[in-house]
Amino acid sequence: MKLYLVLVIVFSMVGCSNRAVYENVQINKRNECMKLPQNQYNECMERVNKSYEEYKRERKETLEK
Repeated sequence: MKLYLVLVIVFSMVGCSNRAVYENVQINKRNECMKLPQNQYNECMERVNKSYEEYKRERKETLEK
């Protein structure tokens, strides 16, 4: 979890786009899924495999509530 926070801070400081930060966090989450047993791996990957566009739409809907 600390690694994700560090990555977000570093990418924010160097001026990367929100999309790049999101995609890098997703890569790290997928790597974490690979460490799980097969039955948990599939569930983890379903949660993680969300496009940036889906994420943006869901975020916007949440913020409008």
